[in-house]
Amino acid sequence: MNLNTAATRIALASLLLCGLQAIASAAQPAAALAPLGTQPAAEIMPKVEFVFEERVTLSPPVVLGETPFGRRQYIGITGGSIAGPKLKGEVVPGGWDYQLRLNDGCSTLSADYFLRADDGTLIHILNEAYSCGPNVAPGERYFFRPKFDAPKGPHEWLNRASFVALLEVEPPGAATSDGKAPAMAIRIKFFQVK
Repeated sequence: MNLNTAATRIALASLLLCGLQAIASAAQPAAALAPLGTQPAAEIMPKVEFVFEERVTLSPPVVLGETPFGRRQYIGITGGSIAGPKLKGEVVPGGWDYQLRLNDGCSTLSADYFLRADDGTLIHILNEAYSCGPNVAPGERYFFRPKFDAPKGPHEWLNRASFVALLEVEPPGAATSDGKAPAMAIRIKFFQVK
């Protein structure tokens, strides 16, 4: 390599300059971090966006009774509908909502079921919650951590996003025209964390 050419000297000078800049920036103190527990700036706070809502119809609870872990019951999911800006379709009948009321008064819930988008795509959903307080009654709310398993295609965005969901129990309705008791139903609003 001939070090006397102008091009070679310029290249070596550029490399030297880049190296000196890297050393200088490493020597400068990093921006001070806020003390632990400080309220984050508004621009980095998570935001949520409403994406869809389910109305889920349920069968009566099947109570297994007291176990060493608490009072266990399950509720069959009999169907429902989905509407919203990012997903429309139906709740597929046949899922289950497993509930365990712990001896300390808290509860766990794990609802495992499928959705059918309006384009026919089947999407698996698992809603999980842990809550302490009274049983959910009309007008009360529960928050969930939903997880989706959607096939590749237009709904795979559900697999890559984080969500929080809000459950509300519908107030009891009037009997149907055939005299049957109305279906017990809940509404679940889904929000994508941004």
